[in-house]
Amino acid sequence: MNRQLTPLRYIMVLTGIVALTLGIGFAFNLPWATALWPWPDGPLSFLFVGSILAAISIAFIWIGFTAEWGATAAGALTVLVMTAGQAAFLFLLAGQPNRQGLLPFAVWFALVALASVGAFVWSRRFPIRDIRPLPRLLQISYLLFVAILLLSGAALTLGVQIFPWQLKPDSAVIFGWIFLGDACYFLYSFLNPRWHNARGQLLSFLVYDVFLIPRFLGMFGEPNRNLTALVIYLLVLLYSGMLAVYYLFIDPRTRPWAIQEQPTPQRAASPPVGGGY
Repeated sequence: MNRQLTPLRYIMVLTGIVALTLGIGFAFNLPWATALWPWPDGPLSFLFVGSILAAISIAFIWIGFTAEWGATAAGALTVLVMTAGQAAFLFLLAGQPNRQGLLPFAVWFALVALASVGAFVWSRRFPIRDIRPLPRLLQISYLLFVAILLLSGAALTLGVQIFPWQLKPDSAVIFGWIFLGDACYFLYSFLNPRWHNARGQLLSFLVYDVFLIPRFLGMFGEPNRNLTALVIYLLVLLYSGMLAVYYLFIDPRTRPWAIQEQPTPQRAASPPVGGGY
């Protein structure tokens, strides 16, 4: 099967550009973007949504440029878990009096979840082409991220306020499912420890950090901030950012961007015509 799939590469890059545009719109609290959210919310919550969209966009763009289709599986699993949980929650809310307006959002998230099932099954047909293994420090770090994201996601879906700012209860559940989906993202790469399962993730992490770190640093000294949550969140962001910078741009094993494929065995030399000694 042709791994290049040129039209699909264009679609992936275009989808990434659209997601990045939406992410920037949410991050800057632009009305055309925030109007797409199920309910009114604050600028910090929209910044978080924007950072997630931007992180997803970079993974799309990287896969589109490299045609590393096997790396799509981790992202598809993430979006599946994320949107399936969000759809179920929105369907429950839409069944409440005066909240029927949430039904289109619930249907949209359900459709994205179904599409993610197809993307996951399809992408599993392609092996990761790059033969480099996942570095040991990343394997350990990914287990740490899985634990943090599972605990954080579960807490948010149960209504526990763990963000540096006060979340709306409904937004907390939606964000909780984002964290639970992200936990699956890193768990998949831990269980399938290949470098190109991680490169897209680290690119996403780096963009996520760039969106959030400057604003988070500015929260110190602001009233009504959960300083404990702010410090913990910042430490995770800084650690993930350092991992991304080191393995993407410094480590000589993982820094090269060209795909390092398994060498094709050379065909055995043919004997001379007519024999020979």
